[in-house]
Amino acid sequence: MKVVDCFKERPVISFEIFPPRPSASEKAIERFYDNLDVLASLKPAYISVTYGAGGSGKNSGTLDLCRYIKKTYGIEAVPHIPGIHFTKAAVKAYLAELKAANIDNILALRGDLPQDGVIKGDFQYASDLVSEIKRDGDFNVLGACYPDVHPEAKDSVDDIKNLKCKVDAGVSQLITQLFFENEHYYRFLERCELADINVPVQAGIMSVVNERQIKRMATMNGVGLPQKFLKMMNHYQDNPVAMRDAGTAYAIDQIVDLLSEGVDGVHLYTMDNPVVTKRICGAIETLI
Repeated sequence: MKVVDCFKERPVISFEIFPPRPSASEKAIERFYDNLDVLASLKPAYISVTYGAGGSGKNSGTLDLCRYIKKTYGIEAVPHIPGIHFTKAAVKAYLAELKAANIDNILALRGDLPQDGVIKGDFQYASDLVSEIKRDGDFNVLGACYPDVHPEAKDSVDDIKNLKCKVDAGVSQLITQLFFENEHYYRFLERCELADINVPVQAGIMSVVNERQIKRMATMNGVGLPQKFLKMMNHYQDNPVAMRDAGTAYAIDQIVDLLSEGVDGVHLYTMDNPVVTKRICGAIETLI
């Protein structure tokens, strides 16, 4: 099933998860699958699976996990493909594996630049990878976008032009990078409309549970942190439970506002945390 069809009945709620690291202990792997049971029980429209734990660039069972999700839960699984780590030959081989596994959906990404800035694969831009995927089969291709503007773009105009190229190459739905100010998302949608980008745009939402982690991710992705959010983190930084609860409340508040404005959908960056994800889904259940 192509998950773009889920948008016929909006809004779409979906999750992102990380596969366990190859070095994970048996106990950690068991805990991961227990957590996955809980996440699957929340009935997301689909679950996207990063390419390697934490986007490490090493395929630590992404395809195997996608197979498991489809077979065990009957939920569509969407593997991430970061083009920066692939040659054209490697993509072709991987797509053949996906076809054999009846995987119909792919999240096509460029991937984070390595520290030396040298791209070793054959795909300099995500749009190049999208074109390659569309040439090789009838996959539904998802893409990423940035309400706060891609950190490598000159400005918002340059960013939206690049996004238009990606959509024109064959992306049928978009997921935003995390953001913490809904107004940025709404202004981004206006830019998409002006650029004639007419595909569903899911809002990517992450609940803060760790101050250091969120600040690192925000810096890496050029995401602005509003004063309200910073005050919350500073106030609860020495109380992990309070930080988790406050972060969950902030995410719920964001999502309620988005749903009231008719958002296409919400993609929850779960960080493999079923407790927080279950609270969020419970809070918005009657609003969907």
